Amino acid sequence: ESVLDGTPYPQTLLQLCMRRIRAERHVTHIRAAILKACLNRFKRFHKTNTQEVTVSLDRTNPDIGYRIGRLFAVLEKIQEEAQPGINATIRDRYYGAASSNPVTVYPQLLKLKNHHLAKLHPGRKTNMEKEIGEIMDGISTFPAHLALNDQAQFAIGYYHQRQDFFTSKKTEE
Repeated sequence: ESVLDGTPYPQTLLQLCMRRIRAERHVTHIRAAILKACLNRFKRFHKTNTQEVTVSLDRTNPDIGYRIGRLFAVLEKIQEEAQPGINATIRDRYYGAASSNPVTVYPQLLKLKNHHLAKLHPGRKTNMEKEIGEIMDGISTFPAHLALNDQAQFAIGYYHQRQDFFTSKKTEE
């Protein structure tokens, strides 16, 4: 009905998708697309002044959920590079809490980050610190709780940042 009428998708679709992501701690391409469709349709229908979710990584997106999701992806990447072949990453241990109650998890994750950065090559360490600095520039404080739409933004930000790690970077002359 939503597709035919152009109305927002049901909130239950968003809730079920978020529940599946939290249960499996994995954001797939399809799930990210569902979240993006739900959020963008809601924004278009209600004519909110907020920015729509883009197809790929948006470094200018000011949404707190999106930025915190990106930060989580960067912290996970740092851990993976510092400890290759690790059995359980921060995603396995902290994804649910980081996406719903960030203030309880991020102080611990940022402490762990310093330990992991010390194990990286100096050039890679600098690149990761720049990435974290760019993301943290838009975060003044970590919220105590994220609403469902912000949790969806978290998942999309996490997915976009993870995908950006796997795209080839072209050097500018």
